[in-house]
Amino acid sequence: MVTKELILEKLKEVQDPEVNVDIVTMGLIYDIRIDEKKSSVHVVMTYTTPFCPFGPQITDEVKEKIGEFGFAYDKISVEVTFEPPWKPSDELRAALGV
Repeated sequence: MVTKELILEKLKEVQDPEVNVDIVTMGLIYDIRIDEKKSSVHVVMTYTTPFCPFGPQITDEVKEKIGEFGFAYDKISVEVTFEPPWKPSDELRAALGV
């Protein structure tokens, strides 16, 4: 059975190309909903900015990684939201030297 935790671990393989940190550590993943009956996964996430040039690439990589669990591509949905706006944690800011 695929769990939220397993998906989060897999999504740690997706890097934000601008800062070379994975999207889970960056706090870009807000929610993951798995519907076993429909064999579907819904991810709610954000980008560092609404104008992120790598947004579509990151979204595609999220779908690819979740697809590695055997979910059909059309059963994986990614919702991008900017509410609440992304804000790096103090730990991430320290790691990035900001």
